[in-house]
Amino acid sequence: MHVKKGDKVMVISGKDKGKTGVILASFPKKDRVLVEGVNIIKKHMKPNQVNPQGGIVSQEAAIHVSNVMLIDPKTGEPTRVGYKVEDGKKVRVAKKSGEIIK
Repeated sequence: MHVKKGDKVMVISGKDKGKTGVILASFPKKDRVLVEGVNIIKKHMKPNQVNPQGGIVSQEAAIHVSNVMLIDPKTGEPTRVGYKVEDGKKVRVAKKSGEIIK
């Protein structure tokens, strides 16, 4: 997977195209990610210990990883991700600027 938790990404397709956010969780087996403020759904919740009132709650739903693109740390634009070995470790590299992604 080209992105991981904590990465800043931009949505490149779908109803939320153009929105940016931070990845809250990634699900590699399903090829999906949860992005902050993107793909908001309304969920009907029964009253419980955490939410004693119940009601309709808005929350993020997962989107496919192919619909997001990493934001380049140097330029702030969406970029593809490459990989290279540096000091015996595989690191991610932004294709646009060549910057190493932490």
